[in-house]
Amino acid sequence: MKKKLPLLLLLIVLMQSLSFAQTKSNLVFFTEQGERFTVILNGIRQNPSPETNVKVTDLIAPSYKLKIIFEDAALGVIDKNLMFGQGNETTFVIKKNNKNEYVVRWMNEVPIAQALPPAQGQQVVVYTTQAPAQATVTQTTTTVTETYGEPQQGTVSMGINVNDPDLGVNINMNVNGGGVTNGTQVTTTQTTTSYTTTTTTGGYQQNEPRPVQEAYVMPGYNGPVGCPYPMHPGDFQGVKQSIASKSFDDTRLTIAKQVIGSNCLLSDQVKEIMLLFTFEDTRLELAKYAYGYTYDIGNYYRLNDAFTFESSIEELNEYMNGYRR
Repeated sequence: MKKKLPLLLLLIVLMQSLSFAQTKSNLVFFTEQGERFTVILNGIRQNPSPETNVKVTDLIAPSYKLKIIFEDAALGVIDKNLMFGQGNETTFVIKKNNKNEYVVRWMNEVPIAQALPPAQGQQVVVYTTQAPAQATVTQTTTTVTETYGEPQQGTVSMGINVNDPDLGVNINMNVNGGGVTNGTQVTTTQTTTSYTTTTTTGGYQQNEPRPVQEAYVMPGYNGPVGCPYPMHPGDFQGVKQSIASKSFDDTRLTIAKQVIGSNCLLSDQVKEIMLLFTFEDTRLELAKYAYGYTYDIGNYYRLNDAFTFESSIEELNEYMNGYRR
């Protein structure tokens, strides 16, 4: 019996490991105003053509490097480090912020088992590490000319030419008839643009210049800076909610380190995350880890209020004094 017990424990551990390894997640992206876009994850284009609502399924990692490329190049490009809960379907909205800039914002998160079926018009793609085949969309330019007036003596020639190689249609028509010498001529031209996606072995090839992000300036702060651009408050609240939803400090700490390791935070944001943990040792470990990913490191003393014991404050201070950037 004693020999069977270790074997049973080993099987339980293996089953849990396999279960964790097979955990998959879904991501949903949509634009608030209906702008069409392409989703790029870790440098690989996911949807073959621009859409307004895209669901990417079967994601196995807890974080990805996201790029949103709009069909209209004038709208720019969004670059973002994306964090989300595993085993869930997480929805993000693409919209303009109060600075009139396009951003990606966390909206909601539900277990995949409770997720709704795909919405009408939603493009669903399975996560891939190879870009889809090249897609080209060409639309026809149509010009219509109409003349209004009283018919007079003379001749008039009207020509209509419709040529659409994609549909295999080529029509030419010429009509001669009574003339018009007095009247109003109205010409209406409707022009649409073409969209072309180029696929390379490395993913998505983008020829437009990338926008340069302006340096962040924290109002009223003139101290040392540890990282270039802190997380937006809207993104932070979504991350904080995701961390708080977990039941155990160990799980919360793992997610928190994943978020912090790929972002830049403010001291007050670090403190808010610390207060989600129950144990003093866990708060101290998080404070040490986050020091290298904090913008306003001159304000790091504010974290002291999150500790109960003076020894924790002293240990964090020693760590900061010995830290090399």
